Amino acid sequence: MQKTAFIIVDVQNDFCPGGSMAVQGGNEIIGPINSLLKDNSESGGELFRKVIATADWHPRHHVSFASEHEGRQPFEVIESNGLSQNLWPSHCVAGSGGAEFHPDLQIDFADLIIRKGMQMSLDSYSAFFENDGTTPTGLAGYLHEFGVEEIYLCGLAFDWCVYYSALDAHRLGFHVFVIEDLTRPVDIPPGIAAERKEAMIQKGIVICDLRSLYD
Repeated sequence: MQKTAFIIVDVQNDFCPGGSMAVQGGNEIIGPINSLLKDNSESGGELFRKVIATADWHPRHHVSFASEHEGRQPFEVIESNGLSQNLWPSHCVAGSGGAEFHPDLQIDFADLIIRKGMQMSLDSYSAFFENDGTTPTGLAGYLHEFGVEEIYLCGLAFDWCVYYSALDAHRLGFHVFVIEDLTRPVDIPPGIAAERKEAMIQKGIVICDLRSLYD
């Protein structure tokens, strides 16, 4: 059995067109992700031993919401509880339609769902840790338990939650691949997507495309 895992990051309604934090073209990755999931299932897990999906799952008055900070606007940066905090439009409120996975995503193929950002005063981009860098989501232990050594990442958004998940996975000792054509960037501020792509490459994280998985 392959010692690999496929992690689908935050393919939720609020991050897709029509959502409160829509990533341009976010829905375009869903069909290819589904095809990959189907291929993996039909091959008996030949591509990936485990499939994990992550989801932002915020309380209604989460620290990351600009509306919770008087006089502040989305995309500003403040300090909160000793951490740098990016402010965003309200999104992925626990139990809301915006927090649900996109209805076209075939989530039934997932072995595990990780919900993150559930603490009122602590944000979470990475699939592995909250933004304090020390509070674990439990994903690393799960993957180690099943002997996973390689991780393939896709989802939303390339330059935020996928990026931070890739960095943490690398720091934890996994071999990390980001399937770039199964992601889409926010690129706010402009240029940050290119900067973060280069930062991943410099660390030895492999930026690949879907075709390479079948070569």
